[in-house]
Amino acid sequence: MSEPTDAVRFRTNLQDEVDSAFLYRAFAAAEKQPQIAEVFRRLAEVEEKHGRFWADKLQEATGRVPDLSPGWRARVLARLARAFGVEMILPTVAGLETGGSASYRRQRESRDTPMPAEEASHDRVLRSILKTTPGGVEGSWIARFEGRHRAIGGNALRAAVLGANDGLVSNLSLVMGVAGAELAGSSILITGFAGLLAGALSMALGEWLSVQSSRELYQRQIAIESGELKAHPQEEMEELSLIYQAKGIAPEQARALAEKLIQDPAQALDTLAREELGIDPEELGGSAWEAAISSFFLFAIGAIIPVIPFFFLSGTTGAVASLASSAIGLFAIGAAITLMTGRSVWVSGGRQVLFGLAAAAVTFGIGKLMGVSLGG
Repeated sequence: MSEPTDAVRFRTNLQDEVDSAFLYRAFAAAEKQPQIAEVFRRLAEVEEKHGRFWADKLQEATGRVPDLSPGWRARVLARLARAFGVEMILPTVAGLETGGSASYRRQRESRDTPMPAEEASHDRVLRSILKTTPGGVEGSWIARFEGRHRAIGGNALRAAVLGANDGLVSNLSLVMGVAGAELAGSSILITGFAGLLAGALSMALGEWLSVQSSRELYQRQIAIESGELKAHPQEEMEELSLIYQAKGIAPEQARALAEKLIQDPAQALDTLAREELGIDPEELGGSAWEAAISSFFLFAIGAIIPVIPFFFLSGTTGAVASLASSAIGLFAIGAAITLMTGRSVWVSGGRQVLFGLAAAAVTFGIGKLMGVSLGG
């Protein structure tokens, strides 16, 4: 006998809270800065409180509460955080929190409780905790929590997935196009490798230019700010005071803080860059070479998948094997995307396979027509 609709919804909400609490506990264990680890522990406590709310609702509806464990998505994200750093995963989790807030506002049991606001305001909770933490926290962390440098954190995971997807789909389409023209297996292999190198180098160059241009722009903005600080220190002090007042600090305290900062030009410039320009002077958008190398290898990882079968096979057998291996790769990429979207693995993976194979079918058909035409 199936559970009532409300009970299914309560169970889903409870599972989401179990996953979120598990993730924040994992983040706290992986985080090296004690202040940030405390932030994650506090967030976990909030999620655990929400979990108890839905457990009570489930108890009322069914008379029992299952012993739920963290799901596969939460476990994978936790492992990624331990392997590559919390900052890579955090914005992805923040995006899921936003979705949770919208969901709780629609549900009659939670819409009139503090839960929607708590889910939506975790960034504000983080800032309020950081303000009371002895010793403070470095500005780049605060900037990441506030979403100014999303490319440093959560977008790294998205870029990794989409970079591999670009390589796989584009090279699969290229390989199927030349396979449709009935070229020899060695020719398809050479074409696949040429497509891999061309695409990976193009991606790397584009990423290098993008990041380097951003760095040069940030450097110019900081240089302009430095000149203004030297030429008009009083005006810059007033600007700092207004920035702090806009953050809710009392005018007298804001002015005293601005006066203290302006006495150290280096610290004042660092603060103005972060607060006024939204730039972390220590990072300036990241390393252009690091971004280029990462883009090259991510594209290449995806692009090699449709080529591998042609090392061992040729003709129709090679093409079918290439399609099969590419379908598996596309499904895996679709599954990886669900780490960020929270959607069904089967829906996301199946959609990825459908679109990728559709692109391959189009290029295969065009290659077939061109092969017939050119062949006479």
